[in-house]
Amino acid sequence: MRRRALISVYDKDGVDGFARALAELGWELVSSGGTATYLEEQGLDVTRVEDVTQAPEMLGGRVKTLHPRIHAGILARRDLADDVATLAEHEIEPFDLVCVNLYPFARVAGERGRTEAEVVEMIDVGGPSMLRAAAKNFAHVAVVSSTDQYDDVLAELHDDGDVSAETRRRLAKEAFETTAVYEATIANWFGDTERFPDQLTIALRKVTTLSYGENPHQAAAYYREVGARRHLLSQVEQLGGKELSYNNLVDLEGARRVLREFALPTVVIVKHANPCGVAVAGTIEDAWERALAADPVSAFGCVALFNREIGEELASRIAAHFVEVLMAPGYEAGAVEALRTKKALRILRDEERRAETPAERDYKRVLGGLLVQERDSDIADREEMQAVSGTVSEQQWGDLLFAWRICKHVSSNAIVLARDLQTIGVGAGQMSRVDAVRIAVEKAREHGHDLDGAVLASDAFFPFADGPQIALDAGITAIIQPGGSKRDAEVAAAVHASDAAMVFTGRRHFRH
Repeated sequence: MRRRALISVYDKDGVDGFARALAELGWELVSSGGTATYLEEQGLDVTRVEDVTQAPEMLGGRVKTLHPRIHAGILARRDLADDVATLAEHEIEPFDLVCVNLYPFARVAGERGRTEAEVVEMIDVGGPSMLRAAAKNFAHVAVVSSTDQYDDVLAELHDDGDVSAETRRRLAKEAFETTAVYEATIANWFGDTERFPDQLTIALRKVTTLSYGENPHQAAAYYREVGARRHLLSQVEQLGGKELSYNNLVDLEGARRVLREFALPTVVIVKHANPCGVAVAGTIEDAWERALAADPVSAFGCVALFNREIGEELASRIAAHFVEVLMAPGYEAGAVEALRTKKALRILRDEERRAETPAERDYKRVLGGLLVQERDSDIADREEMQAVSGTVSEQQWGDLLFAWRICKHVSSNAIVLARDLQTIGVGAGQMSRVDAVRIAVEKAREHGHDLDGAVLASDAFFPFADGPQIALDAGITAIIQPGGSKRDAEVAAAVHASDAAMVFTGRRHFRH
């Protein structure tokens, strides 16, 4: 009996070659709607689905393949006498291969300006039904759910005359993965109006296998969230250097979150997921020098992000330092060549810098589950803050807000010292806030920064006056913190006694 292939695809890329190869091997091609028309235009003989079902397409194409003569042909078990008899009784021919790819729901749903009606039309009904039916009957049917599978399937048919049982089983797994991700994406779109829906299904697709994880003995891979408008590497082009590692991506995400806080020329240097040098300046060249000078020791082997194009002269200066990963929105003529003199340097171009969407969530894996929270993308306006000690000058306000924006991206307990829109000391990830202050002050002194007139930001309130006192004794003249401690008055008194200013934001920014 002549073998039959049912082909119904949205993405026509490569399907003409796939179908032609099947036809040359003697297969009958059955197809529907636009796919049938497309294949006929390529000069292929096609049996249309309506000729098989003896029923027309209905409802503007919404009903085509949802018919017993289609699904019985897919689901019939060839080794079960009753199934074979049923096919014969109703004069139904079986399908040996089903090739389906689905409407691009995730892409359309992620496009700005799309109406709800347009998105709903991208919910495929017949396609998932055929994929699931063929995958369930993988013992007898090869299910092709992606254009990437065309070559492998054709190779087996050419070499062996059939698709092996092992391959059919793998194809079935991939088909169920496709439909699972598809349904999850649709469900999440419907539930996007809820902050925390009762059922949260996260669909992930692998982007790349990584060389290893945090340590060489740990395997790792990077997955993107299906349906997200953008992911970490979606608009990133690598122009040189080694492959990105797990730790590179962690640091890249940390740096990206800081960089999006600023519109003026800014450089963010990150090490172990914490900013160790951040500077805003009139030019990107000055921002680089000042960010590097903030803590040049910690910047050894760093990830550095720029929000302006990099020229050839600046590229040469960057190449003089050990930078693991460099990312910028563009590179002027000669810049990439200058950077490629460091063969290991991973050179990235971020082709589209875009703010994240409000619906983004943060996930943290725990035993048997996930902790889920809204992303901390919020910063209080200056008008919402309260000066509780001293008079805050305009220059101090600039430095305080600069330090406050960075502080929320530093691991708690977090302390950031800044002066003239440059970090000069960072204390991160300490169990004691006093220790975090002490480390930040020591780092500033170690690298020759003048603390007189500098400011301090703390991600949470000071429970006692001892932490602020260390900074005040070192020359800090203004402090920004959430407030809310039982001893706020004690802390304010210490600040007042040092003729310094203090601002309460009323908002905490822990990052564990």
